[in-house]
Amino acid sequence: MNKRRDFLKKTTLAGLALTTVPSFGFHMIKKPELKGEIIGHGDYTYRVNENWAQIGLSKPLLNCHEMVMDSKGRLIMIGDHTDNNILIFDKSGKILDYWGSAYPGGHGLSIANEGEEDFLYLTDCGWYQDKAGQWKRQSGRISKTTTNGKVLFDIGHPQTIGIYEPGDYFQPTETAIGPNGDIYVADGYGMDYIIQYSAKGEYIRHWGGHDNTNENYNLSNAHGVAIDYRDAKNSMVVCTSRNDKAFKFFTLDGVYIKTLTLPNMQVCRPVFDDKNLYAGVCWSEPKDKSIKANEGHTGFMTILEGDRVVSNPGGTEPTYKNGKLQNSYQLSTKPILHGHDVCIDGDKNVYVCQWNANRTPPLMLERV
Repeated sequence: MNKRRDFLKKTTLAGLALTTVPSFGFHMIKKPELKGEIIGHGDYTYRVNENWAQIGLSKPLLNCHEMVMDSKGRLIMIGDHTDNNILIFDKSGKILDYWGSAYPGGHGLSIANEGEEDFLYLTDCGWYQDKAGQWKRQSGRISKTTTNGKVLFDIGHPQTIGIYEPGDYFQPTETAIGPNGDIYVADGYGMDYIIQYSAKGEYIRHWGGHDNTNENYNLSNAHGVAIDYRDAKNSMVVCTSRNDKAFKFFTLDGVYIKTLTLPNMQVCRPVFDDKNLYAGVCWSEPKDKSIKANEGHTGFMTILEGDRVVSNPGGTEPTYKNGKLQNSYQLSTKPILHGHDVCIDGDKNVYVCQWNANRTPPLMLERV
């Protein structure tokens, strides 16, 4: 491993910083120019490549929300620009295909393999920008599609099946697919429930929300959901409770197991690769208390081994005192503005999607 890192350090070309492009309603900052900055800690260090995605003006962006890798090694990204909700890249960053114009709130993206075919689960969260750049709110939905965009079925508002009342918001942010094909929907901008459906889209159960007798079941901004397959005999549903700066772990049928708190990290969905948990950090509380966490670009990403944070690429080194994780902060160079999602390839490179980041395309973090 050390020889590989030494080789990469000597041979990898430094990336050039992207020119930031204004976007409606977004906070603008002048980023320092980065020339292949090395970020991360311990065994998880990376060279920032801001020029990885070869996107011209013909492929406009608003927010790059999430990314998955298919069985062919292609990197598939969802965004909220209706000229191209889906962008498909090869590992060099070249665009292979694009499609989608029906998801103005394109937000969540999951993938599942059935036999020899991959299928996508697209989440429209219901928040979108109108022509004047103003944020508007409507009901969201889930679509199961092929990788070339054919819609197989939709999951709509839970009021239609009697589990939501009139006036309840349904603004899902994420899906996860269980080992038997069950679909777990996180209503992270709506009622904060995790809603479990069968592989055919039939309602099974829901949990989470607010004001539960057992507070362990409460979720606050249930922004992400994923299946933790690291113990094959005991797969778990892992939910983000972003306002609590925590992940909550449940059985596949919704029984609470544990909470993992990450101080000062408003994390997005958990992403599992081998024995690691990766996550984008959308906001953190700055050391400068005059700046509020949700008013500036304060994100980074975090990496865990088991329940222990071992690296914060784009952030300060994780520290523990008496076994308790201390606050982590964004680096002053701001290599990551708002970490919304990450995707890991077979070489353990990381691709970072960002929200509210001046329309920047995904970053590549090259493992060194």
